[in-house]
Amino acid sequence: MDMDETRNHWWWRPGWHTGRSFYTWHILVEDQPAIHEFAQQLQPELEATGALGPIPLEWLHMTMQGIGFTNEVSDDTLNAIAAAVTERVASIGPVTVTLGPPVVDPEGVNLPVRPTEVVDTIRRAVRAGIADIWGADRVPESEDGFVPHVSLAYSHTSGASLTPIREILARHAITIPAVLTRASLIDINRDNGMYRWTLVRRASFAATT
Repeated sequence: MDMDETRNHWWWRPGWHTGRSFYTWHILVEDQPAIHEFAQQLQPELEATGALGPIPLEWLHMTMQGIGFTNEVSDDTLNAIAAAVTERVASIGPVTVTLGPPVVDPEGVNLPVRPTEVVDTIRRAVRAGIADIWGADRVPESEDGFVPHVSLAYSHTSGASLTPIREILARHAITIPAVLTRASLIDINRDNGMYRWTLVRRASFAATT
């Protein structure tokens, strides 16, 4: 793959097809107005390149940890995993991070989240909750190679140069502070070139008293 050209993000990953959805834990950013404000400033310029599709504000998210396709996870199992993860993350407490500056890769533009170590702590707790129900050997996805980020736009075409996109991002090289307080279990679908979801459960990083 040419790292200086776009690649259409919406190719079908293994197991996916139209109409199929997936249970996963994400960190949603609907409670982060600074991220929304920055996205509103940058996204029109990204869309004008003709190679990128900006993500509507309501669907901005940080990918975290998958569970499985909805037709392969029973309601009882899902509820047990949700309860276990909620218990595991409750003692983490609010997590302070910085997002940005924005970067581009062949499949889109995103805001890196740092320090990665604190986000890894959240993901390990989520994985531990899944392992509580399924066992460590059945936790989906690799523990390694996780790169926390919030995407702002996805490539919807292949072969476009990344150079003009990098020039745009150079004019918006800022960082955004944020405090993460919860993870969300969602039922996500990727039909029609967009990630959309319904919320199943939230898990707070600070136990209620």
